[in-house]
Amino acid sequence: MRAFLRRIPALVWLYRWLRRRRWTRERYVFAVLTLVAVALGIGATWSESWAPSGAMVLTVLAGGLLLRVRTLAALLGVVTVMLGYDMWRLGFSRVGPGMVATVVITAVLALTLARTRQQLGVQGLRGEYMLLELRDRLRRQGELPPLPAGWNAQVVLVQAGGSSFGGDFVVSVCDGRTLEVALVDVSGKGVDAGTRALMLSGAFGGLLGSIQPDRFLPSCNAYLHRQYWDEGFVTAVHLVLDLTTGDYVVESAGHPPSAQFDSTDGTWRVNETKGMVLGVVPELQCEPAQGTLRSGDALLLYTDGLVEAPGRDLDEGIDRLLTEADRLVPQGFGQGAKELVQRMAAARDDDCALVLIWRS
Repeated sequence: MRAFLRRIPALVWLYRWLRRRRWTRERYVFAVLTLVAVALGIGATWSESWAPSGAMVLTVLAGGLLLRVRTLAALLGVVTVMLGYDMWRLGFSRVGPGMVATVVITAVLALTLARTRQQLGVQGLRGEYMLLELRDRLRRQGELPPLPAGWNAQVVLVQAGGSSFGGDFVVSVCDGRTLEVALVDVSGKGVDAGTRALMLSGAFGGLLGSIQPDRFLPSCNAYLHRQYWDEGFVTAVHLVLDLTTGDYVVESAGHPPSAQFDSTDGTWRVNETKGMVLGVVPELQCEPAQGTLRSGDALLLYTDGLVEAPGRDLDEGIDRLLTEADRLVPQGFGQGAKELVQRMAAARDDDCALVLIWRS
């Protein structure tokens, strides 16, 4: 066997190349995949039922996941040599154009995959693990902190198309006496808006609680104005709630208005707030709204994905949302918030988010 392998120039060059270089994890993987490809190529001439030539496609796929482009190209060279060897020994009837085309298409996909991962600077499944970690961090950041007795809250996020990433996110901070919540909507939906949302969630989360509440939205606006984005706009609603008295201040930057449920008469009241979307003008001017949450009251923050629809007025969508929200009251706010979002988002292909805070 060794004498036979020495007659193949490509394998001799490969052996000498490996001997000259320092062995790394990638080179170990490359050596293993090369041995597998050679074993499959030679084994196919002995028993094709145990070692079919088409199984070399698996080595190409593994190389696309685990190797860099340059090393993958060397592996593809080995696979090409072994396919040529099988074609010579077995004939075109056993290793025909269909099998060759399958390997070629797989090789193109593997090269594309390896090139993308090399641009990111990651190999294997590390890129997916990084995205999963970012997704989990974004979800944890969207969870409201524990609230004192008598207060409850729920956050519901539904991304367009079932994606793990979207343009809606929540950041919050609570020191036991005051709760600050910001609900942000980045234009776009799904993964397209998810990358910008990931960046802004860290920036806005750092600002929240670090500066005076009345400077939060202006500071976010100044940050976005310095980015010179031409990819869309960002809207946000910012809530500051005193957990002792129930007094709150809510201000909006191009965001749909919040709504308060008044338990005394059992109706929802829209808080009229005004403000330009973030990042458009250098100086942001907002007209906040104030109110008080008493026992049994609730406050609803939401994104336009729940109320906007093509050909319909925004006020009509808000009225429908509040009509559906009336069903939350008999069964309890904590039980129906997720159902409310799912019902309102069922007919829309857009990111949707809702923050519901109530006092028992």
